Amino acid sequence: MKNTLRLLSAILALCFLAGCGTMKKASVLRVGTTGDYRPLSYKEPETGSYWGFGIDVAGEIAKDLGMSISFVPTSWPTLSADVQNPELFDFAIGGITITDARLETMDMSEGYLCNGKTILCRKEEADKYKTLEDLNKPEVRVMVNPGGLNEKFARDNLPECTLIVYEKNEDIPSQVAEGKADVMITEITEAPWYVRNDTRLAAPLLDSPFTHGQIGVLMRKGQKDLMDNVNRTIRDMKADGRLKELHQKYGLVYGY
Repeated sequence: MKNTLRLLSAILALCFLAGCGTMKKASVLRVGTTGDYRPLSYKEPETGSYWGFGIDVAGEIAKDLGMSISFVPTSWPTLSADVQNPELFDFAIGGITITDARLETMDMSEGYLCNGKTILCRKEEADKYKTLEDLNKPEVRVMVNPGGLNEKFARDNLPECTLIVYEKNEDIPSQVAEGKADVMITEITEAPWYVRNDTRLAAPLLDSPFTHGQIGVLMRKGQKDLMDNVNRTIRDMKADGRLKELHQKYGLVYGY
C-alpha cells in the first residue's frame, strides 16, 4: 500500500511538472524557512545545513514532486512579505501556525503537526507557573522572539508582565536557564526538545497548552497546483505512517 501511494504521488507530480502551474519548468523546489526553531527547522551555523521535522516534510514534498530542494532563509518578522514575493521561494515551512489572519492574505496547507502555546521555565520554578494569571505579573520576565505569534500571544494575554523581546529564538531557552528571563512563551512542538537537551529547564504546562492549533505549509495565493500536491503528500504521509515516524523521530506530540 505504501509503495502504491508513493507511485501515485510520483505520477501526479509528473503531470504537474509537465503542464500545470508556474513551476512546470522548474527542477528545484525553493523552500523558505527560519532555521531558528528546533526541532522543526534549524540551520547549523558551522555547516549551513538544515535539519528538523519541517525540513524532513519539505524533503518528502520535493521527492513526491520529483524535484531537488533548496532552502532559503527567512525570518518571523519578514515571513509574510517574503512568502508573497515569487522571486524568493515557492512556500515556507517550519513551525508556521495556521491562522485566520494568515489565510486572509495567503494560503496554508492542511495541518501536519499539532501545536499550542506553552512555556519553558527553570526546573526549580516549575510549580510557580500554572495559569496565565501566574505569568501576568510585573515581576515575571517573559521572553519572546520578535514578529511571530509568540510575541502576539504575550502582548495580548500578558499585559502586566515584564516583556523582553529577544532577537534569536533559538537562544531564548538558554537565556531562561541562565536566569536572564523567567519564562519563554513557546509551542508544545518546541518545548520538549529543549527540556530533553537542557536539564535546567522544565515545561510544566506541556499537557495543558493555552491554545490548540495546527502547523502547516505557507504559500502565496494563486498556486493551486502546488498546494494540491503539498496536501496530497501530507495526506499520503498520514496514511502510510511516514508522518507518525517523524513525530517519533523528533519526540513530538502526535495528537491531543
